Amino acid sequence: MAEASVMEKIVSLCKRRGFVYPASEIYGGIRGFWDYGPLGVLLKNNIRDSWWRDMVECPPIGPDGHPLDMVGLDSSIIQHPKTWEASGHLATFADPMRKCSKCGHFVRADHLWDMLATSSKWFDDLLQEFTPISGHIDTERLMRWAKTKGRKLAPNLALVRNPEVTLSWLATRVNGQPDVPVEMMEFTRHIATEQLNATGLQDPCPLCGAELGPSEPFKLMMESYAGLTQTPDNKVYLRPETAQGIFLQYKNIVDTTRVKVPFGVAQIGKSFRNEVTPRNFIFRSREFEQMEMEWFCHPDEARTWYEFWKTERMRWWKSLGVKEENLKLRDHAPDELSHYSKMTVDIEYKYPFTAPDFGELEGIAHRGEFDLTQHQKHSGQKLDYFDQELQLKLKEQGASPEEIKAKSRYVPNVIEPASGLTRAVLVLLCEGYTADPNRPSGEYMRFDPKMAPIKAGIFPLVNKDGMPEVAEKLYMDLRTKFMCEYDPKQSIGKRYARMDEIGTPYCITVDGETLKDQSVTIRERDTLQQQRVSLDKVDTYMTDRILK
Repeated sequence: MAEASVMEKIVSLCKRRGFVYPASEIYGGIRGFWDYGPLGVLLKNNIRDSWWRDMVECPPIGPDGHPLDMVGLDSSIIQHPKTWEASGHLATFADPMRKCSKCGHFVRADHLWDMLATSSKWFDDLLQEFTPISGHIDTERLMRWAKTKGRKLAPNLALVRNPEVTLSWLATRVNGQPDVPVEMMEFTRHIATEQLNATGLQDPCPLCGAELGPSEPFKLMMESYAGLTQTPDNKVYLRPETAQGIFLQYKNIVDTTRVKVPFGVAQIGKSFRNEVTPRNFIFRSREFEQMEMEWFCHPDEARTWYEFWKTERMRWWKSLGVKEENLKLRDHAPDELSHYSKMTVDIEYKYPFTAPDFGELEGIAHRGEFDLTQHQKHSGQKLDYFDQELQLKLKEQGASPEEIKAKSRYVPNVIEPASGLTRAVLVLLCEGYTADPNRPSGEYMRFDPKMAPIKAGIFPLVNKDGMPEVAEKLYMDLRTKFMCEYDPKQSIGKRYARMDEIGTPYCITVDGETLKDQSVTIRERDTLQQQRVSLDKVDTYMTDRILK
């Protein structure tokens, strides 16, 4: 099965079975926004609850053998506008964009050649017709393409508008440097350029082929207004990340709780980014949920904690049922680090649309003291930390008063594991999707049982002869402990097929034998094996396999 078709099948199944719907679909949808349906919200909440439990309620064991000190927060989506000035978002949170001179389409400057290669119809068709791998240029063939297919696919491409002039520039280049092959990028720029002497080589629009304008910054923050008037004084921003709310409440948390450095503050919440090219289903959208944690630590221990969280976060993703071979760590190169980062590593996943390569799933950043220092500077509030335990330790070691004062008061460094909750949903959908032509449905979702939206389907084999009453009673007993569905309709094969497609790990059927021996048939989703289990043992059977 081609990888592209795998993603298409996942998207289709998500819509058909109620995982993810396009937002505002009855009005034609709105790009970059998605609604999570009845099953999608269950899957998302299962991931959310697992992260919250493993990070806050039952945090990991630290290097010293004791549980980490962790608290939670739910900060406002809209913060004081100065927050984003201090964080650097107002100055730096923008993508380089280029606008098409004809159709008005915007293209990210640093993604242009990727877009041409992956989503430009005219470019793909031209590549099938002609690949410039030598100094020879088949001008007659290019002319025919320009006057036929090119007119429809790329009406504003220079080659289509004025083929004779455009090809004359290309011929001059080939004849002038016959020993230098024309590579694909240069060839593409030549056929996009009509006035070479006046403009130099131009870059083409992936949609219509026209020249692209200069690169200009495009702000990614979504703006709104708070107050009676829509004036600059009342302008506010929808947060592009949840992290800043944690930094703003750092001092309150230290003052009102019993946390001591090192400690963490975790938060799950919505963020908004005005992505120009949201794409790949829910991978990159304009409204999304994040699971972020800021770990405050002594500057001398920051690197140790950075390494700790790299290991811990990889372990957590595997605990959700993500295969190890589909995950990897990738360190950021110096030129791709964010302005606040001393070092960053991404946990990447092999998505169907990136395979055989990987794409970002979670970032773990060593933010240093940047954030607290910036907010301290812009707010005028002291955000340093007095480490009383370190002070006493230094006194015992005989340190001088000057050294004690210098070392026991400091601005903590921050290590930030930050992942997208909605991106995690995509990962489990991709990881779970399994084609199986031997099943009636031809496909099923192989979720880890503890992540599955529905844990068990409970069926009477037929809707008569006392079977519905027994099945309903079993459902009523199990529903308080597990997310179950009672379904008495259609043939048992169709009910199995539906449960396969939504990833239900167990199907429990009450049949004629149940009335005789008080046992039921339990079908296991992955192996398709069936076994008889006593009615009074079903709860234990489920508990052992789901709550293990």
